[in-house]
Amino acid sequence: MADHALVVSDASLDHSLVVSDASVDHSLVIGQEFPDVETCRRTLKDIAIALHFDLRIVKSDRSRFIAKCSKEGCPWRVHVAKCPGVPTFSIRTLHGVHTCEGVRNCHHQQASIGWVARSVEQRVRDNPQYKPKEILQDIRDQHGVAVSYMQAWRGKERSMAALHGTFEEGYRLLPGYCEQIRKTNPGSIASVFATGQENCFQRLFISFRASIYGFINACRPLLELDKAHLKGKYLGTLLCAAAVDADDALFPLAIAIVDTESDENWMWFMSELRKLLGVNTDNMPRLTILSERQSGIVEAVETHFPSASHGFCLRFISENFRDTFKNTKLVNIFWNAVYALTAVEFESKITEMIEISQDVIPWFKGFPPQLWAVAYFDGVRYGHFSLGVTELLYKWALECHELPIVQMMEHIRLQLTSWFDERRNMGMRWTSILVPSAEKRILEAIADAHCYQVLRANEIEFEIVSTERTNIVDIRSRVCSCRRWQLYGLPCAHAAAALISCGQNAHLFAEPCFTVASYRDTYSQMINPVPDKRHWKEPGEGAEGGGAKVDITIRPPKTRRPPGRPKKKVLRVENFKRPKRVVQCGRCHMLGHSQKKCTMQM
Repeated sequence: MADHALVVSDASLDHSLVVSDASVDHSLVIGQEFPDVETCRRTLKDIAIALHFDLRIVKSDRSRFIAKCSKEGCPWRVHVAKCPGVPTFSIRTLHGVHTCEGVRNCHHQQASIGWVARSVEQRVRDNPQYKPKEILQDIRDQHGVAVSYMQAWRGKERSMAALHGTFEEGYRLLPGYCEQIRKTNPGSIASVFATGQENCFQRLFISFRASIYGFINACRPLLELDKAHLKGKYLGTLLCAAAVDADDALFPLAIAIVDTESDENWMWFMSELRKLLGVNTDNMPRLTILSERQSGIVEAVETHFPSASHGFCLRFISENFRDTFKNTKLVNIFWNAVYALTAVEFESKITEMIEISQDVIPWFKGFPPQLWAVAYFDGVRYGHFSLGVTELLYKWALECHELPIVQMMEHIRLQLTSWFDERRNMGMRWTSILVPSAEKRILEAIADAHCYQVLRANEIEFEIVSTERTNIVDIRSRVCSCRRWQLYGLPCAHAAAALISCGQNAHLFAEPCFTVASYRDTYSQMINPVPDKRHWKEPGEGAEGGGAKVDITIRPPKTRRPPGRPKKKVLRVENFKRPKRVVQCGRCHMLGHSQKKCTMQM
């Protein structure tokens, strides 16, 4: 091999440490050029790590870069100098033969935080959830180099900053970002608020016109409220108000980020929500709002939506009941009470619970049934009981907590855009009157209707007779005495029997919010893209056409993430579902097995 090539003999390295890396060119030759001195430094550092020798920098300035092998007596040396008249650097002298044994362990001085950041940049770009533990393992596998957990963590932080900007820059860009949303999506609301003399971030509120239009014109008048705590550098809380579309999918209406969860911030959020809906709230049916009813939310809803029916999330209620009593049989009876349609059915279940435990009486005083039981709640849930927005918010918080605030909102906007596109296309393919989930429930009701006897009282009233009870149906008012039709918005089996008997199509008697036409209207508007941040105005710049200036520089909030690894709240999938019914034996009446498998001696 030529004298000027970089030569590393087989004897000079411990083979257990050599990891081939096809992405690094390990050869150096005299005359080889680099676009700048920084590229030169990085290239030599990569080569030193790949071939396991320590590099010692002798001199590095604007015009030259000299480095040698750090082992005493080893002749390896390179001299790179700036080319006259151009910004490039080229190798002038090179002694490319090592006589030392190189680095014989996994620790390498050149494996700095900057090198780690460059090594993992592509992986971090593809997967922001790339963990420091995975980083240090991958670097060991690919490069044969051991880095510490802190090096991996800081390397990822530096790589994220290079890709997405710093957290501080994210706050600074917020006024420009809000202006771009309002400009590219006219009718949208995007506003940021700062506090104190230093203009520290306090609140951000965003709602796209496409979401506002879809909710007001096509969604059922139902809103979910919840929050998720962020674990980024400056913490914060993500708030959301979400509706439910015709096919029971979540439909985010408004999103906010606040410096901390507080009664004051919930009051502000509901105030913005009220302004967003504006006069339209007078034209739509009374809102039903679901939440975990923390004191701040309750007060905010009562202040800004005094006519709304504000109910508990049933998952929150059931978990509280389960944790209080720890009795599976009691929990199953409780769920039967929750879904009871009439007061008589509800009271019979309460009696069953009291027979098992008198302690349920004070529990019901703390959680009045009027706020959660179907039989007594005065709002219309349309069969929607738990907060789907909770799972979505925790997902967003997990995916975005390492992103600056602007990139976080862009991640959410892109997901909303994707949902609108997918659901718009899906809705155009449907040919039925009702969306699939409603169509399925109607067909089940029609199938059950055949076992009823129908007695017609007049043009609009029917008496539906079964072996269990008799129900009265009024097809003009769309009311059944079982209460399912008016509570769920779809004809029940009794209503279906009455409608079929007089030649009517039961599908046409569903609430409009369940129709394919409403579903298409929900997603009919577009969420337009936001230009790259290079095109946004910086604080102090005037708007085009002599408009107002983006004249405020937002600084990060005073809150900072405490030292140490943040605790993770794990939301288990089973927590989002109703508990399974526990089998009770018909012979011994014990729980957990059936009569067929009973081994009790009788």
